[in-house]
Amino acid sequence: MTEVLGTTGATTTSRVRATLQVVVALAIAGAVCGALWAWLAPPIHSVVALTRSNDRVKAYLGNEGDHFFTAAFLMVGFLSVLAVIAAVAVWQWRTQRGPVMMAALGVGSVVASAAAVGTGAVLARLRYGHLDVAAVDVTEQNRVTYVVEAPSVFFGHTPLQVALTLLFPAAVAAMIYVLGAASTSRDDLGGWPPVDPAGPATGRTGTAADVPPVAPSSPSP
Repeated sequence: MTEVLGTTGATTTSRVRATLQVVVALAIAGAVCGALWAWLAPPIHSVVALTRSNDRVKAYLGNEGDHFFTAAFLMVGFLSVLAVIAAVAVWQWRTQRGPVMMAALGVGSVVASAAAVGTGAVLARLRYGHLDVAAVDVTEQNRVTYVVEAPSVFFGHTPLQVALTLLFPAAVAAMIYVLGAASTSRDDLGGWPPVDPAGPATGRTGTAADVPPVAPSSPSP
């Protein structure tokens, strides 16, 4: 993230523009993470069989059912790494350090999570299709059919599980940014241009170096 500095050392990038840049950049990065997830997430192999009573049953092969957890954990891992990288990158933008950029980082992380799970779910659906047990071709002559199921982007489909997946990366990004702020001893968070705090008023007249300050004298009688 770069910006042009004016003659006074102040940035020419406004807070609003900087905020939008962070959110848009994170949204694009989230979509890339979703595409990478769709490529790497393991599918779930299962079998659909027709019982003697002509009922359809589905069973996972071996430990294939664990891939639901593996795929969801992989998505959270990708988003957490993205959150750490984004927090460090935004912190390096010294001219924009402050609570506004932290808020932009949090919002951008949620947007990145939504873009990642949306992109990943769509690409996985296109790659593996949708499994409908009732539509699987099993007959009395062919009672067993092996199928492949798309991985899941969430650990579950309850509102709490979905919300935790979307908000966890934002919490990671906020924690990294807060650690950077806590490690800075300056009130301006080490931003640029630096802001020197005004010294306390002493009522003394400033003088040249190595010369004692002169206290104000009382008026002559």
